Amino acid sequence: MTENTEGPFFEDFKVGQRFKSRVGRTVTETDNIWFTLLTNNSNQIHFNKDYTEKYFPGEPFKGRLVVNGFLTLAIVSGMLVEQTSQNGFMLGVENVKFLHPVFPGDTIYAEAEVTEVRESKSRPGFGIVRIKTWGYNQRGEKVIEFDRVFMVRKKGTIWTNAST
Repeated sequence: MTENTEGPFFEDFKVGQRFKSRVGRTVTETDNIWFTLLTNNSNQIHFNKDYTEKYFPGEPFKGRLVVNGFLTLAIVSGMLVEQTSQNGFMLGVENVKFLHPVFPGDTIYAEAEVTEVRESKSRPGFGIVRIKTWGYNQRGEKVIEFDRVFMVRKKGTIWTNAST
Protein backbone atom coordinates (compact mmCIF):
# COMPACT_ATOMS: atom_id res chain seq x y z
CA MET A 1 0.00 0.00 0.00
CA THR A 2 1.36 3.39 -0.98
CA GLU A 3 0.94 6.17 1.56
CA ASN A 4 -1.02 9.20 0.44
CA THR A 5 1.33 12.15 0.75
CA GLU A 6 -1.07 14.66 -0.79
CA GLY A 7 -2.13 17.32 1.72
CA PRO A 8 -3.47 19.05 3.50
CA PHE A 9 -2.76 17.34 6.79
CA PHE A 10 -3.47 18.65 10.27
CA GLU A 11 -0.02 20.27 10.47
CA ASP A 12 -0.79 22.34 7.37
CA PHE A 13 -3.66 24.32 8.94
CA LYS A 14 -3.26 27.73 10.60
CA VAL A 15 -5.93 30.07 12.00
CA GLY A 16 -6.59 32.83 9.47
CA GLN A 17 -5.60 30.69 6.48
CA ARG A 18 -7.99 31.19 3.53
CA PHE A 19 -9.13 28.98 0.69
CA LYS A 20 -10.95 29.73 -2.54
CA SER A 21 -12.54 27.23 -4.91
CA ARG A 22 -10.48 26.67 -8.02
CA VAL A 23 -13.55 26.37 -10.26
CA GLY A 24 -17.18 27.42 -10.21
CA ARG A 25 -20.18 25.12 -10.52
CA THR A 26 -23.25 26.08 -12.53
CA VAL A 27 -26.35 24.52 -10.97
CA THR A 28 -28.79 23.14 -13.53
CA GLU A 29 -32.52 22.66 -13.23
CA THR A 30 -31.92 18.90 -13.51
CA ASP A 31 -29.42 18.97 -10.61
CA ASN A 32 -31.99 20.75 -8.47
CA ILE A 33 -34.99 18.56 -9.32
CA TRP A 34 -33.09 15.29 -8.94
CA PHE A 35 -31.54 16.30 -5.63
CA THR A 36 -34.88 17.53 -4.29
CA LEU A 37 -36.74 14.38 -5.26
CA LEU A 38 -33.92 12.06 -4.09
CA THR A 39 -34.15 13.67 -0.65
CA ASN A 40 -37.97 13.41 -0.59
CA ASN A 41 -38.38 17.16 -0.25
CA SER A 42 -41.98 17.89 -1.21
CA ASN A 43 -41.70 21.70 -1.36
CA GLN A 44 -42.93 22.47 -4.87
CA ILE A 45 -40.85 25.65 -5.07
CA HIS A 46 -37.96 23.36 -6.09
CA PHE A 47 -39.64 21.34 -8.88
CA ASN A 48 -43.03 22.75 -9.96
CA LYS A 49 -42.66 25.79 -12.21
CA ASP A 50 -46.45 26.30 -12.45
CA TYR A 51 -46.59 26.51 -8.64
CA THR A 52 -43.76 29.04 -8.40
CA GLU A 53 -45.23 31.17 -11.17
CA LYS A 54 -48.59 31.32 -9.34
CA TYR A 55 -47.45 31.71 -5.73
CA PHE A 56 -43.98 33.33 -5.95
CA PRO A 57 -44.22 35.82 -8.83
CA GLY A 58 -42.53 38.71 -6.98
CA GLU A 59 -38.90 39.51 -6.21
CA PRO A 60 -36.55 37.80 -5.76
CA PHE A 61 -38.24 34.66 -7.11
CA LYS A 62 -40.00 36.02 -10.20
CA GLY A 63 -41.79 32.67 -10.62
CA ARG A 64 -38.52 30.76 -10.96
CA LEU A 65 -37.68 27.42 -9.37
CA VAL A 66 -35.41 27.81 -6.33
CA VAL A 67 -32.39 25.55 -5.87
CA ASN A 68 -32.74 23.34 -2.80
CA GLY A 69 -30.70 24.90 0.01
CA PHE A 70 -29.18 21.57 0.98
CA LEU A 71 -27.88 21.17 -2.57
CA THR A 72 -26.25 24.59 -2.30
CA LEU A 73 -24.72 23.56 1.04
CA ALA A 74 -23.40 20.30 -0.47
CA ILE A 75 -21.92 22.01 -3.53
CA VAL A 76 -20.16 24.71 -1.52
CA SER A 77 -18.79 22.14 0.95
CA GLY A 78 -17.61 19.85 -1.83
CA MET A 79 -15.84 22.59 -3.76
CA LEU A 80 -13.31 22.98 -0.94
CA VAL A 81 -12.67 19.33 0.01
CA GLU A 82 -9.45 19.07 -1.99
CA GLN A 83 -8.01 22.07 -0.15
CA THR A 84 -9.39 21.26 3.31
CA SER A 85 -10.68 17.85 4.32
CA GLN A 86 -9.46 15.28 1.80
CA ASN A 87 -7.41 13.63 4.56
CA GLY A 88 -10.23 13.56 7.06
CA PHE A 89 -13.97 13.53 7.52
CA MET A 90 -16.72 15.90 8.54
CA LEU A 91 -17.82 16.12 12.16
CA GLY A 92 -20.46 18.78 11.78
CA VAL A 93 -21.98 21.75 10.02
CA GLU A 94 -23.06 24.65 12.21
CA ASN A 95 -24.53 28.14 11.94
CA VAL A 96 -25.98 27.64 8.45
CA LYS A 97 -27.50 30.78 6.94
CA PHE A 98 -29.12 30.95 3.52
CA LEU A 99 -28.61 34.58 2.55
CA HIS A 100 -29.87 34.78 -1.02
CA PRO A 101 -31.81 32.29 -3.14
CA VAL A 102 -29.96 30.29 -5.77
CA PHE A 103 -31.70 29.67 -9.09
CA PRO A 104 -31.00 27.14 -11.84
CA GLY A 105 -28.35 28.67 -14.09
CA ASP A 106 -26.51 30.38 -11.22
CA THR A 107 -22.82 29.59 -10.89
CA ILE A 108 -21.56 29.01 -7.36
CA TYR A 109 -18.08 29.66 -5.98
CA ALA A 110 -16.77 28.93 -2.48
CA GLU A 111 -14.36 30.43 0.02
CA ALA A 112 -13.36 29.58 3.56
CA GLU A 113 -11.21 30.76 6.43
CA VAL A 114 -9.73 28.59 9.18
CA THR A 115 -11.09 29.78 12.54
CA GLU A 116 -9.91 27.00 14.86
CA VAL A 117 -7.19 24.33 14.84
CA ARG A 118 -6.75 21.94 17.77
CA GLU A 119 -5.44 18.49 18.57
CA SER A 120 -8.07 15.78 18.97
CA LYS A 121 -8.45 14.75 22.62
CA SER A 122 -9.94 11.36 21.74
CA ARG A 123 -7.89 10.39 18.69
CA PRO A 124 -4.08 10.80 18.82
CA GLY A 125 -2.62 11.51 15.40
CA PHE A 126 -5.63 13.58 14.39
CA GLY A 127 -6.78 17.15 14.83
CA ILE A 128 -9.98 19.15 14.60
CA VAL A 129 -10.28 22.04 12.16
CA ARG A 130 -13.14 24.55 11.96
CA ILE A 131 -13.60 26.68 8.86
CA LYS A 132 -16.01 29.54 8.23
CA THR A 133 -17.31 28.81 4.74
CA TRP A 134 -19.34 30.86 2.33
CA GLY A 135 -20.67 30.49 -1.18
CA TYR A 136 -21.45 33.23 -3.62
CA ASN A 137 -22.96 33.45 -7.08
CA GLN A 138 -21.67 34.82 -10.39
CA ARG A 139 -22.77 38.32 -9.35
CA GLY A 140 -20.67 38.15 -6.18
CA GLU A 141 -23.74 37.89 -3.92
CA LYS A 142 -23.14 35.76 -0.84
CA VAL A 143 -25.79 33.02 -0.96
CA ILE A 144 -24.80 30.84 2.01
CA GLU A 145 -22.47 30.82 4.98
CA PHE A 146 -21.76 28.17 7.58
CA ASP A 147 -19.10 26.65 9.81
CA ARG A 148 -17.74 23.26 8.85
CA VAL A 149 -15.88 21.16 11.41
CA PHE A 150 -13.79 18.18 10.36
CA MET A 151 -11.26 15.77 11.78
CA VAL A 152 -8.07 15.50 9.77
CA ARG A 153 -5.13 13.16 10.13
CA LYS A 154 -1.54 14.12 10.77
CA LYS A 155 1.13 13.10 8.27
CA GLY A 156 1.87 9.39 8.50
CA THR A 157 -1.18 8.59 10.66
CA ILE A 158 -3.53 5.73 9.83
CA TRP A 159 -6.96 5.31 11.43
CA THR A 160 -7.10 2.23 13.66
CA ASN A 161 -10.01 0.55 15.42
CA ALA A 162 -8.83 1.38 18.92
CA SER A 163 -7.94 4.86 20.07
CA THR A 164 -4.61 4.82 21.84
